[in-house]
Amino acid sequence: MIAIIGCGNANRRDDGVGPEVIHALRARGLESAGVKLFDAGTDGMAVMFAARGCAALIIVDAANSGSEPGALYEVPGHELERPYTPSLNLHDFRWDAALHAGRQIFRDAFPQDVTVFLIEAQELGLGIGLSPAVAAAADKVAQRIEALIGARVEQFQT
Repeated sequence: MIAIIGCGNANRRDDGVGPEVIHALRARGLESAGVKLFDAGTDGMAVMFAARGCAALIIVDAANSGSEPGALYEVPGHELERPYTPSLNLHDFRWDAALHAGRQIFRDAFPQDVTVFLIEAQELGLGIGLSPAVAAAADKVAQRIEALIGARVEQFQT
């Protein structure tokens, strides 16, 4: 099973790019017995539990690094995972902490094959809808994920 998880807040414009990619993949008919699509919103715990038992995991989220809006980054998950530092704000437990915690808690039942797609945001203020640059990048990521799914489903079925 491959889990594809979109992260982000759809009420903060481009921060909703992860869930938007999940909606696009559903519209393309990519959810199947071997592929699970999940909109995690801003819930890092949901990422951890949705990934449990999967052979591979793909995460899509917005980035806010100051790069050009719509810039795409495809990064191995192990490079981005980090231990969770407890605070009074549960929103601090994001997908990067979920990768680390999931690996510690679920051990072999947590995917080793993790890919993260980050899309540089342009607009993170309150509102609905992606900026044009981020919408175009979201479509490119959906196409890339389609290609990856084909290769990985074949790999895990053999």
